[in-house]
Amino acid sequence: MKRRAFQHCTCWSLLPVILTALFLTAGCSRKPSDRVVVVYTSADQEYAETIIAEFRKRHPGVLVLARYDDEATKSTGLVDRLRAERSDPQCDVFWANEPFLTEKLAQEGLLKEWESEAVRDWPESFRHPSRYWYGFAARARVIAYDPTRLSDPPQNWRDLADPRFRSRVVIADPNFGTTRGHVCTWFNLWGAADSTQFLRDLRANDIRVVRSNSQAVRDIVAGLADLGFTDTDDVWAAQRNGYNVQLVYPRHGAGAGQGTLLIPNTVSLVAGRPENADAGLFAEFLLSEWCQMLLHGTSSHNVPILPGALAANIEIEERYRIPDPLITDVAAVSAGMEEAMAAVNEILLGR
Repeated sequence: MKRRAFQHCTCWSLLPVILTALFLTAGCSRKPSDRVVVVYTSADQEYAETIIAEFRKRHPGVLVLARYDDEATKSTGLVDRLRAERSDPQCDVFWANEPFLTEKLAQEGLLKEWESEAVRDWPESFRHPSRYWYGFAARARVIAYDPTRLSDPPQNWRDLADPRFRSRVVIADPNFGTTRGHVCTWFNLWGAADSTQFLRDLRANDIRVVRSNSQAVRDIVAGLADLGFTDTDDVWAAQRNGYNVQLVYPRHGAGAGQGTLLIPNTVSLVAGRPENADAGLFAEFLLSEWCQMLLHGTSSHNVPILPGALAANIEIEERYRIPDPLITDVAAVSAGMEEAMAAVNEILLGR
């Protein structure tokens, strides 16, 4: 949930945005001696600015210029921009708030292979096999609800089609953000026939499509809905602001490894850009234990993803731990994206 939903930004907070816009509008031209890293990121601007500021403290000689995505088009807007810039890329580092569209860019040849000693032992399920991207700082896909209106929330995603929730469920537009990857995951996990039927059941149950995950939570707060598809960070942000919203970590099936879908951030280097050691330096910083724990300590409470021994030593409050995460094949999910989105647009959106 964005800070601007509940708080006003100060003029000073806009300064990095203004400088970035001027730089990017000028075509990102720079002398070889300049230490500049251009970052496109769909991470929430509030948290991204905190990370970039910390990086600048540690590396004062490097200027990081960031372009942010709009809340409603996460991460699709920046992905489309990277595609449009294929012949003349303007970005060094792509920091996405989900893995599935990052994987699409890898499949399209828009990312470069990147490895360093710091990421040599990165968990296989959270990196591309050829190391085009690395996952870190995960959220989870959850059901948000108001406990004053609902005492027995559903524990499985398919239960949201139950007639007792008719007209009381909201979902962000599945063409964008983490909802897109989640719906595509159904098609990979359940198959096209079952997933399409689930979409029909949701439509028959009068599910309402809203602008974003944060809007889904706001509608629950406002009493316009009882339940919503969203991410953990949107629920934690609502609670931080004093709203009575709870969450369920829903399952996708009964077996082990069919629990809650994890949505890691991803970092990758863009193909076609000049060699830039500082781009790798920034990517390593995002993946570092220190940075991931910083993100965990924000109101987003992202769960760190780290290699074996480091991960074992991380202490996380119980309510932020993700039970029995769903095992996903990111490449397979991304490969089926067009089929899933065609079904979404036809069934849920009537396009």
